[in-house]
Amino acid sequence: MSLGREVHEGNQRTYAGRLMSMQPSARPRPGIGGLVIRLVALLAAAVIAGLVAGLMALPLIGGAGVTARNVVQSFERLPETMDTPPLPQRSQILASDGSVIATLFYQNRVEIPLQSVAPVMRQATVAIEDSRYLDHNGVDVRGTLRAVASNTRSGDVQQGGSTLTMQYVKNVLVNEATNAEELEAARGQSPVRKLREVRYALALERRYSKPEILERYLNIVYFGAGAYGVEAAAKRYFSKTAAELTLPEAATLAGIVQQPTAFDPIRNPERSAKRRDMVLARMTQLGYITKGQAAQAALIPMQVLIKPTIVPNGCTTSYAPFFCDYVLQTIRTDPAFGDTPESREAFLRRGGYTVRTTLNPKAQRGAFEAVTDAIPINDESRRAAAITMMEPGTGNILAMTQNREWGTSGRGKTTYNYNTDRAHGGTIGMQAGSTFKVFTLAAALESGISPTEYISSPSPNTFEGFTNCETGASFGPITVRNSTGQGTFDMARATAYSINTYFMAIEERTGLCRPAEIAESMGVFLGSGEPLLRVPSFTLGSMEVTPLAMANAYATFAAHGVYCKPRSILEIRDRDNRSLDVPDEDCTQVISQDVADGVAAILTGVIDGPITGRTGAAMSLADRPAAGKTGTTNESAAVWFAGFTPDIAAAVWVGDPRGGFAHPMKNLTINGKYYDQVFGGTLPGPIWKQSMTAALEGTDPTPFTLSNEWSLRPARGVTSMSSLLRDPKPGEGSDEFVFDNSAKPTATAPAEPPATGTPDDDSAPTVPEEAPVAAPE
Repeated sequence: MSLGREVHEGNQRTYAGRLMSMQPSARPRPGIGGLVIRLVALLAAAVIAGLVAGLMALPLIGGAGVTARNVVQSFERLPETMDTPPLPQRSQILASDGSVIATLFYQNRVEIPLQSVAPVMRQATVAIEDSRYLDHNGVDVRGTLRAVASNTRSGDVQQGGSTLTMQYVKNVLVNEATNAEELEAARGQSPVRKLREVRYALALERRYSKPEILERYLNIVYFGAGAYGVEAAAKRYFSKTAAELTLPEAATLAGIVQQPTAFDPIRNPERSAKRRDMVLARMTQLGYITKGQAAQAALIPMQVLIKPTIVPNGCTTSYAPFFCDYVLQTIRTDPAFGDTPESREAFLRRGGYTVRTTLNPKAQRGAFEAVTDAIPINDESRRAAAITMMEPGTGNILAMTQNREWGTSGRGKTTYNYNTDRAHGGTIGMQAGSTFKVFTLAAALESGISPTEYISSPSPNTFEGFTNCETGASFGPITVRNSTGQGTFDMARATAYSINTYFMAIEERTGLCRPAEIAESMGVFLGSGEPLLRVPSFTLGSMEVTPLAMANAYATFAAHGVYCKPRSILEIRDRDNRSLDVPDEDCTQVISQDVADGVAAILTGVIDGPITGRTGAAMSLADRPAAGKTGTTNESAAVWFAGFTPDIAAAVWVGDPRGGFAHPMKNLTINGKYYDQVFGGTLPGPIWKQSMTAALEGTDPTPFTLSNEWSLRPARGVTSMSSLLRDPKPGEGSDEFVFDNSAKPTATAPAEPPATGTPDDDSAPTVPEEAPVAAPE
C-alpha cells in the first residue's frame, strides 16, 4: 500500500477525513452578517498594511472613527461578485490519426476534477495554506487576528491573513489582468487589494461549495517550472498524474506554492526539501499523518524523488514544425478565430482546444526522410529542399517539410517555411521552371490546339508575335533555346522532352492571359501574394511561386479539373469537447474534365510513357501509374519536380535560400557527391519518388480514370490510354507515343535524345530575370 493511501485510510473519521470526503456537490455555507464583514475587512487591511497600532485604536463597531468609516465605505463600494472565467489551458494540434503534433500554451495547465487529485495532495495543501479551511466562510477572523499578533511582535509583516479562498481570488485577478496597472492592483501589497480579496472571497463562499473552491484553487495556482495547476505540476516534477501522488510528492508540491522559484525542487532541491519537511510537520500537528509517516517521507532525497518531464511548448520541437506553423498561421489569418491576429493567437494558446489536422504522419515522416537523405540538414552546400504533398479532390495537406530544423540561427535552421507564401510564414517564392508548362498545355487543349499536331521547334528560335494580352503592346523579339534537342514534335513528345521552343510556340497561339488565368484558378499566385505576370517567359516558369501552390495545381489535374483550396484543419473541439465550425472542403471545377484529363494523360507519358529519353523516366513508381513534370530554371537557380498519382500530388523545390541566381545549383558538392549541374530530375525527382513511395506504401494501386477522348495508341501492344496507365511498363523497344488520329512527323526529334532519366535544362537566357533572395537560413 502506498504511503499516500495509508494516510487517506487512516483519517476517515478525522478533520482530514472530512476534507477528503467532500463532494463537489456539497452546498455552500450560509453567509455571515454585516458586522463580521466590517470587522474582517478592517482586520485584513490592517494585516497587509502593518497598521497594528491603528487597528487597536479603531472603533470597530460604532464606525465613529474616520479611518474605520472610510475603509468600510471603500469595502461596500466594491462589487459583490467576481467573474471567474475559464482558466487558460493548453491546446493540442493533432495529426489526422489523432497523434500529437504539438502542444501550445501560455500557461501549462490541464484542468481536472477534485476526484482526480490524490487525497493526500488535498490534505497537504490545506495543511500548509489554510488549516481552518472547512471552518471559515472565506475569511478566517481567528487566523487574521493571529497574523496581527505575530506582526505586532515582530514589528514587520511576517504572516498574512489570506485564506485559501482569498488566494484563489488573487490568482483569478492576476490571470485576468490585461495591463501592468491591473497586474499591480492584483499583486500589490495594499489595503485596497486585501479589501477586494475579502469582498470577493466572502461572495465566492456563498456561491460555491468548499470542494468546488478547493478544486478551482488546485487548478489555478502556480507550482513553478512553468506548471499551472496540480495536474501539470505532477507531470512536470514526477511524470505522473495528480491522482497518483504519494505523501512526499504531495508535500513537495504543496510547499512550492508560497515561493515557486525558491522552492522549485529541480533548481533548489535543498530548500525544497526543507519546505517539504515543514509541510509534513504541519500535517502531523493537524493529525493528518503520524510522526512515523512524516519521518518516512522526509527520508527520501529530493534528487531521488524528482522525475521531471518537460512538456514542449509550440511547434519548435514537433516532428512537423513547418506544417505546425502553417496551421498556426492559418488560424492567425482567419477572422473566424478572432478579430485580430493577437486574439486569434490567444484563442489557441489559452482556450484548451484540440485541433485535428490533415497531416498524414506516414507521409510526413517519409517526406522528411526523403529531403534529408538527399540533402542533410547541416550539409555544407547550404542547399535546401522542400516538399508539399496533397490529396486531390479535397485540398487536404498530407505532408509539408524541408531539410531544415526550426530555429533562428545556425546552419540548417530557419523559421521560414519554404513551402508557403509570405502571408503564411514563407518566402516570396522560387522560379518554377518547366513545371509551369502544364498551364500552357491546358490552355492549348482548351483552345483547340491538337495534341497530334507536329510543330517545328528549332533551337534557338526567335518569337516576334507575343503581345501584351491586356494592352495589345508588342513584346518584341524573344529568343529561346532548348537543351534537350530540336526538331518537330507533337504535344506528348514535346512534354516528355520539355522542349522550350515548342511551348513558346503554342503559348504564342493561346495568348498570354489564358495560361496565367488557369494557373491562378488553381491557386497559383506569386509568393508575395500578387497575381502572376502575363509575360512570354510564363511557360518557362519565370514566376516565383511555392511548392504548396504547385502541389495544389497538380492535384487539380489529378482531380479532373476540380480545384480545392488548401486545407490543414479538419476539426476543432473546445475544452468541453464541443465541435467548432471550421471550413469544409471548398472545391470548384475550374477547367473541364476533358482538358484536365488531357494534361494528365500527357504528363503520364513523361514518367511512364514509352518514349525513350523522357525526362521523368527515373521517377516511375514500382507498383502504380504516375504523372509529373521536371523543372529547371536558368543556371539551375531553382530545380523542381511536381507530379501525382490519383491519390496524392506533390511538388518538390531544391535551391539555395540565400538566392538561387547568386548561388546556382552548379559545380557544387551535395551530400558528398559532386554535381556539374543539378536538374529537376537530379535531386527533386528522386525526393518526389521516395516521398510518394513512403506515403503510398501498403495501399492498393489506383488507376487513372480518364475521359474517353484521351485514349492513346502506343506503337506496340497497348490499345488504349487507360490500359497504358494501368501498365506503366509497356513492351520493350516501344519508342513511339501517338494519338489515334495522328499524322506522321515531319522530322525526327530529338536527334540525340538524352539518356533515360536525364533531367531537362529549361534554359531561356534572354527571358527570366534574376530572382530576389528568398529567405535567409
